[in-house]
Amino acid sequence: MKKRILFTGGSGKAGRHAVPYLVEAGYEVHNIDLVPLESPGVTNLIADITDSGQVFNALSMHRDFPDLEDGQGPKVFDAVVHFAAVPRILIKPDNETFRINTMGTYNVIEAAVKLGIRKIVVASSETTYGVCFAEGHRDFHQFPLDEDYDVHPMDSYGLSKVVNEKTARAFAERSGFDIYALRIGNVIEPHEYERFPHYFANPEIRKRIAWSYIDARDLGQIVGLCIEKDGLGYQVFNATNDTVSADTPTRALAARYFPNVPFTREIGEFEGLLSNRKIREVLGFREQHDWRKYVPR
Repeated sequence: MKKRILFTGGSGKAGRHAVPYLVEAGYEVHNIDLVPLESPGVTNLIADITDSGQVFNALSMHRDFPDLEDGQGPKVFDAVVHFAAVPRILIKPDNETFRINTMGTYNVIEAAVKLGIRKIVVASSETTYGVCFAEGHRDFHQFPLDEDYDVHPMDSYGLSKVVNEKTARAFAERSGFDIYALRIGNVIEPHEYERFPHYFANPEIRKRIAWSYIDARDLGQIVGLCIEKDGLGYQVFNATNDTVSADTPTRALAARYFPNVPFTREIGEFEGLLSNRKIREVLGFREQHDWRKYVPR
């Protein structure tokens, strides 16, 4: 039988590519968002994740009319993927960004755990590393950036993602369920590769995100790998493509823009500073959408 996935925020920038990837891979996907995702094979429910009652109902009600036919009541979801959030600072007031992101994540994880859904994947962010939305220039502690880094953002969005990781860990500790947090790099949709030549000519534009990126379709693959990989408990994974989003070698970028940041290991010529080594080694991720396939060189 197809696995049933409840996906929050599937209508957003990342979700609208990740969800079709999951459908094509054979999952049944139910999207929970403030606006529906018009995509073949996807069902939708409009719900507010900051309302715990709505979240509990969303996870424990019928997905669609055919579910009524067997008379057996609502079917249990096999996994919950939680992407719904205010996606950055400067969209809503800082306190609202923090409230929506932290309360929404708490509500989704709590409902999933109490309903016995043993696989939960939540969207964290590269902003947890503290430089993306920092005041002025701020150095990273070290390169490459990996999952045991001492994350320390100063902004409401990055802070909300750190709190969400702690929330995920707390529920994993009490339940023994698998809860994986993805520190997602800058999400690139297919049409956005046309901007890359401008980025190459002006590397400072992407300095704050350490030139990280994740193709939205490769992010779908990562989510699928998380759904299928059981028994890891609480985990944090950087979700990025293999290389920097620049045509300048990685060491040269770091030397120019972060000359005081030490390297803790050797790094490939164009290897990403936001390291995806863990998802490659633990989950078996193999990128399909290197920017070099789409950008004239």
